[in-house]
Amino acid sequence: MVDSSSETATTLISDHNARKQSTPTNGNAYPPPRPTKRRTGTGTSESRGSSGRFRLFRAATTMAKPEKRVGPAPSAWKSIRAIICASWLNVLLVCIPVSWALHFALKESSNKDTLVFVFSFIAIIPLAKLLAFATEELSLRVGQTLGGLLNATLGNAVELIVAIIALVKCELRVVQASLVGSILSNLLLVLGMCFFAGGVKYSEQGFGVSSTQLNSSLLTISVIAVLLPAAFHFSADAQLDDQTEGRDILLVSHGVAIILLFIYGGYLFFQLYSHTALYQDKGEHVIQSTKYTKREKKGKTTKVPQEKAESALVATGSSNNQDGLNGNTPTAHDPEAVSVSTDGEEEEETPQMSVAFTIGLLCVVTVFVAITAEWLVDSIDGLTDQGGISKEFVGIILLPIVGNAAEHVTAVTVSVKDKLTLSLGVAVGSSIQIALFVIPFIVVLGWILGKPLTLLFDPYESIALFLSVLTVNYVVQDGKSNWLEGFILMCLYIILAVTFWFYPGSDPSGLLAKCT
Repeated sequence: MVDSSSETATTLISDHNARKQSTPTNGNAYPPPRPTKRRTGTGTSESRGSSGRFRLFRAATTMAKPEKRVGPAPSAWKSIRAIICASWLNVLLVCIPVSWALHFALKESSNKDTLVFVFSFIAIIPLAKLLAFATEELSLRVGQTLGGLLNATLGNAVELIVAIIALVKCELRVVQASLVGSILSNLLLVLGMCFFAGGVKYSEQGFGVSSTQLNSSLLTISVIAVLLPAAFHFSADAQLDDQTEGRDILLVSHGVAIILLFIYGGYLFFQLYSHTALYQDKGEHVIQSTKYTKREKKGKTTKVPQEKAESALVATGSSNNQDGLNGNTPTAHDPEAVSVSTDGEEEEETPQMSVAFTIGLLCVVTVFVAITAEWLVDSIDGLTDQGGISKEFVGIILLPIVGNAAEHVTAVTVSVKDKLTLSLGVAVGSSIQIALFVIPFIVVLGWILGKPLTLLFDPYESIALFLSVLTVNYVVQDGKSNWLEGFILMCLYIILAVTFWFYPGSDPSGLLAKCT
């Protein structure tokens, strides 16, 4: 009896120890762990704040990540050679020292102003092209959305510099005309050239409808901000004296400018963080582009392309099967598979300049543009005093063409490559930046400098801007484009250029307040 009881006690002790060391099938240790306390108060808010910061950091990292792998940076000599051979327009850089020499060497006369204006006008064109070249190199190293924003922002550097210099020199009429003309040039000439150039290669090109309609709404808001002060002026002209009306319109312009800057900040947050997918070239919301169908010659059937396609599919399938047998089946997580195109070639962007040379080129070109633009603005009065050309035409047509040279080249080039969403981001995005950022920024800057710059534009300019935005809204509402739509936009711009050639212009804001 003793032996059996001792054996029974030994068995119970061993079973108890085994249960303590074993883990049940539900995955919980024995004995069961104590329940953890829930984090409340500060701990929860800190975790949520860190999660929000992580999402913001991840979104910023995604925007800064290029779509294609960037190759190694070239050497210093190759970067310099790329700058020299960037475009044949670099030949016109000789006009920079010529315009500076004419500005300092010639005596004050109308002929001097004409010569300085012509050579400064020509000199800014290659500078704008170099600015676009440096911007494209910088855009290679970031995502497409951020690249479009950089192209639009740095593309407006010439207009911003010209506007600031004209504001300091109290050329308020030139400031207003150049900014309105820049919007017209981007919406009609640049966008029309993009549609036309892309339509020559593609029968129809698709772009993001949602983002484009949103951009149209933002442009409509900016046009309303320009039209309301004019409506205020013509409605209250008989009830208020000029001094009271001028003060009221100036205060209204300052308040509206601040609100427009807040709208632009919300637009940047929407585009770069919360709804970045709307501004991508590919996706379910983008209509795919279609090429022209080739006409079949007599005696040939349409089975040849189909047989070629089937043979290509068979070859692709056999190669994939062979890769599978070799154990090299590509997956979606394989970086090498992502960076290889359908032709078997690695998709890699080769930069032409290093980052240091790119930033240095941006700084140097900006300085040269600022100095040359100052001579250009100084010579406008002498050019227009002869009566051969009006100040209205110079501000609406000539200055924007010079300033938008970068957008012309960039937007048209990417539209031919079937990146029409990026073209719209450059052309329409540039117009939005001018309407929601540059114009209110210049108004606020004039407020700081004591210059009475208002949102009361010339009535004819305001009507032309409204009709242009309305036309663009009709053109882009279907999410598709062709060469005829681009042709229509370019012809509308030519019509406006002809009318502004004969339009003498008016300055309603100058009648209410004098700039000193």
